[in-house]
Amino acid sequence: MNDALRVALSDTGYSIESLAETVGVDPKTVGRWLTEGRIPHPRHRLAAAEALHKDVSDIWPDTSRRRDPIWFRPWQEIEREAVSLRWFESTVLPGLLQTEAYARAVLVGAGLIPRGDVERHLAVRLGRQGVLRRDDPPQFTAVVDEAVIRRPVGGGSTMREQLLAVAAACAEPHIRVHVVPSTVGAYAGLNGPFVIAHSDDHRVAGYLDNQLQGQVASDPDDIAAMMAAWENVRGEALSHRQSVDLISEVAESWS
Repeated sequence: MNDALRVALSDTGYSIESLAETVGVDPKTVGRWLTEGRIPHPRHRLAAAEALHKDVSDIWPDTSRRRDPIWFRPWQEIEREAVSLRWFESTVLPGLLQTEAYARAVLVGAGLIPRGDVERHLAVRLGRQGVLRRDDPPQFTAVVDEAVIRRPVGGGSTMREQLLAVAAACAEPHIRVHVVPSTVGAYAGLNGPFVIAHSDDHRVAGYLDNQLQGQVASDPDDIAAMMAAWENVRGEALSHRQSVDLISEVAESWS
């Protein structure tokens, strides 16, 4: 139960139905914000907070707790506002699909984060996953190298749990995962991971990761190069259904 939202409704005289009409969503959507603790899309958060004469952080405080690195914040805002995300990974699963155990193993194993900061970074990563669970989630398409699903990150049980979670996520209509089989030789994915985000006002941004920090790309030439790379990796990958079958098969091989 979102008690802050419940109190704000009571104080202003709004009902679930009238707030839904004001914000422009279905009453069932507002009901989920109230009873299931769902976090609305940013524009719906803002409209609801304005109607209730509150700051967004008063009703949804988790959205304003800045535990993420300063250099990552520009991309996090882009990710939150995206209507589509295209993500390629060659070494680990995309952060938005990682289980807690798998994400912790990645953060610890990378060795770049002090042990005392791992839980903070883990909270940020898991918190970002809410973008795929909101009422109007982005279309999310991921392509991963087959090596990703066969690398024993965190051990067998962690991998089994992780891959089953990915297969389950793929049942959602807005989530698609494709695997580039190990039989493919040289392809664009060998140059490293990247993400391409599209916003509802047709802006496009890219994200590149490295050993120190990530880089947001917006230069048209850089975006064109990333789009070309995406077409290459997507073209080498298995279909969504074939990929889910392979992921499920590999999941059962872990124990």
